[in-house]
Amino acid sequence: MPQSKELILLIESDPDISDVIVRQALQPLGYRVKVVSDANKAIKAAMQLSPDLVIADLNSSGLSGKDLLVAFGAQQFDFPVVVLAAKEQERDVMQTLRLGASDYLLWPARETEIVAVVEYGLRRTRSAQDKKKLDRRLKESDQELARRTRELKTILAIGKAVISVNDQRILFDRIVTGAMHVASADMGWLLLRDESKRNSYLLAAQRNLPTSWAKKMNKPLDDGVSSLVALSGETLSIHGKPLKRFKISALGKAVTVVPIKARDEVIALLIVIRKKENPIRENVEALLEAVADYASISLVNARLFRALQQSSDASHSGEKRQNALLETLRGSLYEELRTATFSINLLAEGKLGELKEEQKQALETARAALERLRKITDITTPIK
Repeated sequence: MPQSKELILLIESDPDISDVIVRQALQPLGYRVKVVSDANKAIKAAMQLSPDLVIADLNSSGLSGKDLLVAFGAQQFDFPVVVLAAKEQERDVMQTLRLGASDYLLWPARETEIVAVVEYGLRRTRSAQDKKKLDRRLKESDQELARRTRELKTILAIGKAVISVNDQRILFDRIVTGAMHVASADMGWLLLRDESKRNSYLLAAQRNLPTSWAKKMNKPLDDGVSSLVALSGETLSIHGKPLKRFKISALGKAVTVVPIKARDEVIALLIVIRKKENPIRENVEALLEAVADYASISLVNARLFRALQQSSDASHSGEKRQNALLETLRGSLYEELRTATFSINLLAEGKLGELKEEQKQALETARAALERLRKITDITTPIK
């Protein structure tokens, strides 16, 4: 015998009719049936039991069948109602159908007729329930899709905001602000690894930290949890009682610490905290890790930018020193050339005594070479 969890509410004051419907027709098929004797009790039973189908005798005591249907409609019940009437009450049956009844049985009825009407009504109930479930799932899917779309837009906006910045102060502030927005957090801060002390992390940026914590800006800050993440290199979320072991519990009741890595090495730590015990779920952790990935790219870019600036400054400084040296050498060489040229001119003009023809030619050759060297010196100027 098949067992059914479907519940049928029968409103019937005649025990003989109830016996046929319940014991002979429905119970053998596994249906659960609750019998009430009058319409007044039926409304209360319907509210308490939420039946899958109601069979209501138009001739039951209390409210009339038509008044009962009006009462059901006022309560916005969504179960089908089958009215039971004598064969001479067909006109009344038509009125109940207009008032919302889903089907009818004319008494006396055979067991097969009772079962057929009940099963048809229950199929309608199942169909309506399936539609509700489908509608609910579609609504949930739409909400989930909308949520994920918002998250992606948020992450892209944060990525664009942090990647385009080379100024460290602005960069750090945007990373913390973005992380707090994603996690709906009350506080957030960024710890940057101290390059002089590999296991120490300095407070680089913060939002909404109490003064006693915020005054440690650019100084080492150990909140009790971040050091664990620095060692493990894995995101850690803690809330409730386990958090009370750490000093960070003075700030809130739910915290997540995300490592920011470069080449699998932790270079910074991103921390967000909620004041209420509202755990940070895995999907939010994933978003925070995406923020950390953008932050990693930005931090590396900022480091490269600073290194390039320092290299450029050093190069410019070396260039200046080189130009100064060249200028000094040029000046010294020019003076020496002028002195040598003056002496050769004196000899060539015979002011220091008569020269032989061979000596004059040698002096002319030397003077021409000096002149060429002087011209080279004139055009060899330092790079500006």
